[in-house]
Amino acid sequence: MFRKPFTGARLSPESVERQSQVTLMAWNLLGADAAIRFLNSFHTDLEGIPLDLAVASPIGCEAVERAISERAGLE
Repeated sequence: MFRKPFTGARLSPESVERQSQVTLMAWNLLGADAAIRFLNSFHTDLEGIPLDLAVASPIGCEAVERAISERAGLE
């Protein structure tokens, strides 16, 4: 009831959808611990942090999905 108002930047609905999509994919294909490590760590092959890249753009999301598939041995 007496909380401070949220002042941070909010994600667009599209960004939230991409975030959910790659998180669920990584969780299902890599397992919980590996998914968390993968999505939140800098990767030189992606030139960034996967979760940030997926949220930022559809192209970033596609690159992250490919990387998850490769790690899972699907490609």
